[in-house]
Amino acid sequence: MKYITSVADAEFMIEVVDEKHVRVNDKLLEVDFATVSGQPVFSLIIDGKSYEAYVNPSDEGWEVLMLGRLYSATVEDEREKRLHAAGSATASSEGEYHLRAPMPGLIVAILVSEGEAVERGQVLAILESMKMQNELRSPRAGTITRIRVKDGDRVEQKATLMSVA
Repeated sequence: MKYITSVADAEFMIEVVDEKHVRVNDKLLEVDFATVSGQPVFSLIIDGKSYEAYVNPSDEGWEVLMLGRLYSATVEDEREKRLHAAGSATASSEGEYHLRAPMPGLIVAILVSEGEAVERGQVLAILESMKMQNELRSPRAGTITRIRVKDGDRVEQKATLMSVA
């Protein structure tokens, strides 16, 4: 599984290769990672060097205290990253916004109808991809002007599903 990890302004592609190896961007590292007595303290050995990290969840992701420095980090898998990007796409309040499929999949449910008023963040459709159901939300308040798909339709990535004005 690959994860996209953001720390400050830097982004890292993390791939868990096996129990003892992790690839960070293009560098393969040998790792040993263990929790200390069920606490938010972790013992980490990377390429033979020992580290201790305190890891706590935060509203935006994770806070990691390591080597005397506090880091704020977010971790998303590739699927979450695409959904996040699709859901937070900037939609101006003028003109039509076209809701597009963030990945290929099956339309499980269309939860609105043409002419219906919707609020920002309201779930408009549910897309199933890789056996997971994903809620597709409106990026702004408006009115559904056109629905281009129906329940049971298979769609490709970036296919226009509906329009909000």
